[in-house]
Amino acid sequence: MHLMTHQQMLAFAIVAAMMALFLWGRFRYDLVAVMALLAGVLAGLIPAEAAFSGFSDDIVFIVASALLVSAAVAKSGVMEAALARVGPYLRTTQSQVVVLVGVVTVLSGFVKNIGALAMMIPVAFQIARRTNTPPSSFLMPMAFGSLLGGIVTLIGTSPNIIVSRLRGEIVGEPFDMFDFAPVGIGIALAGLVFLAFGYRLLPQGRKGAASLDEALNIKDYITEARVTSESEVVGLTVADLHRMANDEVKVAAIIRKETRSSSPLPDAKIRENDLLMLEGEPDALESAVARAGLKLSGEHRRPRTDEATDEIGVIEAVIGPNSVLSGLSAERIALYERFQVNLIAVSRSGQRFKERLRTITLRPGDVIVLQGNLKKLPDTLRDLGCLPLAERDIRLGNARRSLLPIAILAATMLAVAFDLLPVAIAFFTAGTLLVLLGSITLREAYEAIDWPIIVMLGALIPVSDMIRTTGGTGLIAEWLSSTASMLPPAGALVLIMVVAMAVTPFLNNAATVLVMAPIAASFARQLGFQPDAFLMAVAIGAACDFLTPIGHQCNTLVMGPGGYRFGDYWRLGLPLSIIVVVVGIPLIMLIWPIR
Repeated sequence: MHLMTHQQMLAFAIVAAMMALFLWGRFRYDLVAVMALLAGVLAGLIPAEAAFSGFSDDIVFIVASALLVSAAVAKSGVMEAALARVGPYLRTTQSQVVVLVGVVTVLSGFVKNIGALAMMIPVAFQIARRTNTPPSSFLMPMAFGSLLGGIVTLIGTSPNIIVSRLRGEIVGEPFDMFDFAPVGIGIALAGLVFLAFGYRLLPQGRKGAASLDEALNIKDYITEARVTSESEVVGLTVADLHRMANDEVKVAAIIRKETRSSSPLPDAKIRENDLLMLEGEPDALESAVARAGLKLSGEHRRPRTDEATDEIGVIEAVIGPNSVLSGLSAERIALYERFQVNLIAVSRSGQRFKERLRTITLRPGDVIVLQGNLKKLPDTLRDLGCLPLAERDIRLGNARRSLLPIAILAATMLAVAFDLLPVAIAFFTAGTLLVLLGSITLREAYEAIDWPIIVMLGALIPVSDMIRTTGGTGLIAEWLSSTASMLPPAGALVLIMVVAMAVTPFLNNAATVLVMAPIAASFARQLGFQPDAFLMAVAIGAACDFLTPIGHQCNTLVMGPGGYRFGDYWRLGLPLSIIVVVVGIPLIMLIWPIR
């Protein structure tokens, strides 16, 4: 066993500090990656001329272009239109789970998995409302299906793209578009079969989020309403208001002249100009506000209507992982002034709010109700990075040029599959064509690209290379191979896949692959094995993150709308992770011989 050199110690210290910062979560992952890059350069481990080489890497352009193409396909609205025809025939929960998860899984092979899931969430809510099924029965299975579908093709998920490039460096030839398919399809099918029955492991009847007027009944919505001189409740008590609302709405607080009275007593008098913080289900809140003659906070600022036919209404949406609202309050972002919408209500799974509606710091997965010009709300939701949940004629896309993105995506896949164009050039061309032909605007194209991920990739490529150039990957591989020397070849593969699975919730799947893939290849070489199987194990382990809501954006996205808690994920995710290992390892060994 070799001793660590001074340079290796420094390199490991930088990576350990980076992982600790990822875990701590105080700084966003792209900033952490940039700090690690800077530390590597200042320590003399990354040459200054190579510091920004990661940003010229093919990976960066493939991921950015794939995100753009994915957004154009999502905007087309083709899937929502197709499923609207199938929806009425899906009468059992199991058939709904199979179809919704199946569609998301297939889509995720060809568009970014977060994009595939985002397209299908509004459809899932429409089916839930029509059949009176709790959305919690299929939202988490859909999120997991999107992760499973991502492992089928080269462009389905970032780990596959990164592993392909690293294989090009190690073996001299990258993985092709469908090299992942034999193993990926097998795992995805096994996962789909499990999810078709496994959804029953989730808490049944857990209430999730839905629209104010359609009431898919989420608890703990909080809204603000002003008592006016015309209100029925002036001079009455809190208990009177509770009775008026059939005890379905609770007065959580009364704010009078900026003085707050939390959990007021039943005999507390309600006066003109009081601001009431009301808690309850959406339809009960709407009914109570109307019956008591209250004014929803924000209604004094009526959204603009350009034409007489324009209609003011409310829509409910879930805050997406890259929403401009994330980490800000309605007051701080000047929601009405900038976007001409009012925040009417907020719901967060399992949490009661104590602050004013306008000062609540919003998070990805929160469900919000916005009031605005219904004609403009689809664009406003897209600008805000939110997904609509209400069943209205509001979709993420529109039918205009709907088949063009599908046709361009299909042509791109064929060009890559038949080696007519390199992956980066093919997807870059597709993205450019979609903008030129008007399927996606330039502004939407820039918004579709997940810039924090791009920055993180560009910064982490030289950092992961630093571990290799200092001999660190060889050293870790040596330690792992001494652990694996007692194991059969399958055991060594299991070790690598499980380590990748275990690290991903804390690191981010792209970062996991950048750190783990060179180690896995070196580990395989030390044991005298071919690296392909081990690289494949890293890609699958990093992509299949089912245990927490924070490990992958898809998991975070469904937490609020599904009404899930942190602990719900492992109930369905742990058996699914075991299935991935049990099915994946024999398939990898069959398709990619170890020796």
